[in-house]
Amino acid sequence: MDFEFSEQQLAIKDAVERICARFDDDYWLHKDRDGGFPHDFHQAFADAGWLGIAMDPAYGGAGLGMTEAALMMRTVSASGAGLSGASALHMNIFGLNPVQVFGSHEQKQRFLPPLIAGQDKACFAVTEPDAGLDTTHLKTQAIRRGDHYLLSGRKIWISTAQVANKMLILARTTPLDQVTKATDGLSLFYTDLDRSKVEVREIEKMGRKAVDSNMLFLDELPVPIEDRIGDEGSGFKYILHGLNPERILIAAEAVGLGQAALARAVRYAGERHVFGRPIGQNQGIQHPLAQAWMQLEAANLMVFKAASLYDAGKPCGAEANAGKYLAGEAAFQACQTAIATHGGMGFAKEYHVERYLRESWIPRLAPVSPQLIMCFIAEKVLGLPKSY
Repeated sequence: MDFEFSEQQLAIKDAVERICARFDDDYWLHKDRDGGFPHDFHQAFADAGWLGIAMDPAYGGAGLGMTEAALMMRTVSASGAGLSGASALHMNIFGLNPVQVFGSHEQKQRFLPPLIAGQDKACFAVTEPDAGLDTTHLKTQAIRRGDHYLLSGRKIWISTAQVANKMLILARTTPLDQVTKATDGLSLFYTDLDRSKVEVREIEKMGRKAVDSNMLFLDELPVPIEDRIGDEGSGFKYILHGLNPERILIAAEAVGLGQAALARAVRYAGERHVFGRPIGQNQGIQHPLAQAWMQLEAANLMVFKAASLYDAGKPCGAEANAGKYLAGEAAFQACQTAIATHGGMGFAKEYHVERYLRESWIPRLAPVSPQLIMCFIAEKVLGLPKSY
């Protein structure tokens, strides 16, 4: 069992750090205050070829694994870009996984190269106001009309829809009361986000202002049949295939965010002198920081265990969910500790840690709640009765 990254993986980390160094803390502080998608940051990663890190080389990708993708996203977040930087890239890494795995050669040839090159930006439209995590009960409908479908319904918490020109969307093609299993009758589409048929309404939120979150209102959006991914009615299965990578990546981003907060806190604890000594000499400061480090390291191990299992083609649902849970909690605790270490200055935007704390709520809440993860572990790992 080897816990060390390879020379190639460390070279990836170094290359990503060099790109991130061009976008300093002031850049992200400005984005946090004023908003606006970080197009230049996104394009820098596109130009360097990193947007397709886990995609097929036949379509312009790097052909690397989830381990390398998680390392990249942890590095981005840890640079100080946090979830603002990571979320600007996140969709490329996991979102189009169903297209790469289940799309036809023609579809992959049409869809993947422009995304990898940064010419297209996509959003992931699954969650709905009345369904939440109960995806089988989503109400967006796709009605077949000859060579196309008409999509109508609502979606919520859709990131990057303000800047996206494409969307991966799940809709019901067969009514729920007409299927044997609730997971049947859902179809997946990757298509143009036509704003004449889709109203995109931004949601103001407590953090990550640089990457928008939105409600979508679809009114008979025409979608060509050639934009349907795989078989009609099999969309839920396709979406499930991308859930473990999604959890792994957001967990890696959470670890990186916690590392960024911890690094700032440690530096401040060494520099800040009170009563003639650095505050970091006091155990009341040292112990919470040491605890934060241990929690982040433990979460990091679970994240990369899940990534290595995924890359080996082995089941990793428990590990991916556990990694997401542990990383979300560890990041939140590290960010809280960083603010406490800074004292009153932790409340000041110029020290950045309050931004990290606001962003740390994202990997705790999304894409699945910590409570539902515990239900999953209880049922699937411990063999207890299903509770929901």
